[in-house]
Amino acid sequence: MSKLIIKGGRKLGGEIEIKGSKNAALALIPATLLINGKVVLRNVPQINDVMVILEIMKYLGSEIYFSENTLIIDNRNVSYKDLTIPEIKMLRGSILFLGPVLAKFKKVKIYIPGGDLIGARPIDTHLKSLADLGAVFNLENNIIEGVFERFSNYKVILKEISVTASENLITFACNSKKPIQLRLVAIEPNVQSLCLFLKKAGYEIKGIGTHFLTIRKGDNIKKELAFTIPPDPIESATFASLALATKSNLLIKNNKIDELDSLIKILNEMNAKFKIIRDNDIYFYESNLKSTKIQTGLYPKLPTDFQPVLGTLATQANGVTLIHEWMYENRLNYLKELSLMGANVEILDPHRAIVIGPTPLVGKEIKALDIRSGAALIIAGLIAQGETIINEAEIINRGYENIVERLQSIGADITKE
Repeated sequence: MSKLIIKGGRKLGGEIEIKGSKNAALALIPATLLINGKVVLRNVPQINDVMVILEIMKYLGSEIYFSENTLIIDNRNVSYKDLTIPEIKMLRGSILFLGPVLAKFKKVKIYIPGGDLIGARPIDTHLKSLADLGAVFNLENNIIEGVFERFSNYKVILKEISVTASENLITFACNSKKPIQLRLVAIEPNVQSLCLFLKKAGYEIKGIGTHFLTIRKGDNIKKELAFTIPPDPIESATFASLALATKSNLLIKNNKIDELDSLIKILNEMNAKFKIIRDNDIYFYESNLKSTKIQTGLYPKLPTDFQPVLGTLATQANGVTLIHEWMYENRLNYLKELSLMGANVEILDPHRAIVIGPTPLVGKEIKALDIRSGAALIIAGLIAQGETIINEAEIINRGYENIVERLQSIGADITKE
């Protein structure tokens, strides 16, 4: 187990650049199995979750070359194998092999995946939607076994607007020669990126950016293509919260501004001072923050992954902030770690909490509970007076590339052991 040691209470400065989207990469890499050739993905984050996904690709026979955020995948020698390997259990994103493997090989056997313990994340929407198209599944001993012979239906309505279920359904539907209607799909930026990638590959997809898609296999599927992964909006929220919480003047580069409406709305309500420069850079100034309501929801509402860093920011805002975590019942547990540092917080129920600020934080020994709570605690450590030790910090590397070195480059006193 690794730990981070932070000496806080200092202002930061300079600039930091947003890396490629973790969630987009985790969907796109398994989807390349639909391309019987070479795919070049640019701006791929070099994070632990991506490395695990690549190990699964290698297991299936993909040839992988990954250097300086450029990933080359050659799938010409891929063959079917049961996905009952330890890597599947290491992260929730491994469920995204379900759709493309079933589409490509007409069968799949895969462990039910693991991932962050932020609340219940059942896979019944995945299985029910794929079954509606003709797949047959059996679940036993935490293993999903599925087979597919032919499409039995050409219209599916998702039980819930699930991001990963939508992505599995999209890749699977690409195997159909007849148009398939998918209704109530998610519209998160990573879902749209997946659709744009598959469309560039030659699959016909209509309705991108809406909850209603029509998909069919195109007549000329490419055997080679290149695609650039967009910037990670979760990193934008993280470093925006970092800049404001530490009262720093900081330039955050390479944001995708049109995916940050909910974040910008919240920051304006909190009286944050910032300026958008050259369409994709944001300069943050020292601000006198005030409280607001932080309520998560389905995109384009505030994403759940933004909530922990904004919750930490709320400890430095004047007034009472209500947090309503609509999706995951364990996602507020990071507030217990903040309370150890002196934050004035109260968890009302599994989905609601209040934060009263501004409150000085004091360095303590705390624990990262998941990727995003880990980032939130890094921000808390940089605010706090004295030394903060974050245990089990290796989990943060699953979602943030070279986080320690990047923070050091803007003046943070942070080291890893």
